[in-house]
Order: sequence, then structure tokens, then C-alpha cells
Amino acid sequence: VCGFPPEYCEFGSSVTRCKKWLEETHPDIYPNYYSEDALASRIGTLSLEAQEKLEQEAAKKEAKAQAKADADAKKKQVTIKRIERTKKKHVTAIHNLDAFGIDLKKAAKLFAQRFAAGASVSKNTQGQDEIVIQGDVSDEVVDMLEEANAKGPGTSGVSILAGVPADNVVLTTDKKKKAVD
Repeated sequence: VCGFPPEYCEFGSSVTRCKKWLEETHPDIYPNYYSEDALASRIGTLSLEAQEKLEQEAAKKEAKAQAKADADAKKKQVTIKRIERTKKKHVTAIHNLDAFGIDLKKAAKLFAQRFAAGASVSKNTQGQDEIVIQGDVSDEVVDMLEEANAKGPGTSGVSILAGVPADNVVLTTDKKKKAVD
């Protein structure tokens, strides 16, 4: 799991997952490293304070690795944002499609053809590329992404959008703040 050989997994950031993997895949090797005798022989040379410190460090490493995995999963979320402009005008902004290997220019062209509206690739305030579509088409974009995954790659048009799981699509709304008189 961590990429280290089994004898060095205790120094990695995912000790418990490595231990579980070793027990499931190599039950013949597992007792050499994690049986009562093996643990007692290694711990017997350490003081109680050193044992506690080692356990705390291992817990910190695992928590850090879990936080990093959660952050990576969050980065892999497609955000479809409906942004209010003036009066009854809206635009739809789509972020992080490129994280799933989708060519943004081709996707923007597909959206422009499908919705008969202007669509372009531009940089947002964070410096990331996004697709901006004129009009409130956020629900239709979600439907297109679901349709692309249902049909899979190789189908016409929508196949450009294949590969984005429905669980990773987040729909949000930004309203323009009204001026106080």
C-alpha cells in the first residue's frame, strides 16, 4: 500500500492499511512481522516512553496521509456553478473538468453547439481553467455528464465528457449581492 517492502511498512504513513493488506494477500509472511512474538521481540528493547512516542508518530502520519487523500479526492470534483449577472441573466461556470482528462476546448465547443449559446474556456480568479457558458444551463450540463457516463466512450458527441463519475459533480449557485439603499 505504501510502496515500501513489508519489513519497512512500519515506517510508512499508512501502517494499518499495509498491515491489513499483508494479512489478506500474504498470510504466510504476516506472522513474521505482526505476530505477538515478533512484536514483543521488537518492543522489548524499547522503553515505555519510546513506545508511546512511536505510536503517536504513527497515528500522526496516518492522519496526515488520510487528510492528503481527502484533499486529492476533493480536487477531483467537478463544480458546476450558476452565476447571476444582471437582472435575469445568468452564466454557468464549470470547474475541474480537466482533472478527468477532458479537453476543455472540445467540451466548450460541444456545450456551445448543444445549448446554442456562447461557451468559452477562461481562467478564473484562482488561475485555473474553467468553461463559461452563457445562460442558465447548469441542470442540462449535469444531465449531459450523466448521459456520457451511461453511454460510455465511443458514442457520438457526448463521449468527450465520458469519465466523470456522477458522485464527483457538485452543483452550486452564486447570487449577486443586492446594493443597500
